[in-house]
Amino acid sequence: QVQLVESGGGLVQAGGSLRLSCAASGIFPPNVMGWYRQTPGNQRELVARMTSAGNTDYADSVKGRFAISRDDAKDIVYLQMNRLKPEDTAVYYCTVHLIPLNEDYWGQGTQVTVSS
Repeated sequence: QVQLVESGGGLVQAGGSLRLSCAASGIFPPNVMGWYRQTPGNQRELVARMTSAGNTDYADSVKGRFAISRDDAKDIVYLQMNRLKPEDTAVYYCTVHLIPLNEDYWGQGTQVTVSS
């Protein structure tokens, strides 16, 4: 059974930094681990994702400010968020796509609030 547990959200001032963590269990390679975010009334949008081969993909709005990384020995994915802006305020969701099964799993979400 796949489980994802996120941590690291919170309130930060504009220009500050936060690091989100997502601990996964029950996953196996090859896979894609990533982060999406959602604001009220809007669809969930991709923030960043990283394959088990190390390939990354970022939303244009976060390029140069956010960095995704993985610790495959511990099945943890991180999202380092720097130079945060008020428009980064959202609920951030961790996700894992298991490639052999073509299945997606989601965490419960963690709130990130950036004050101006």
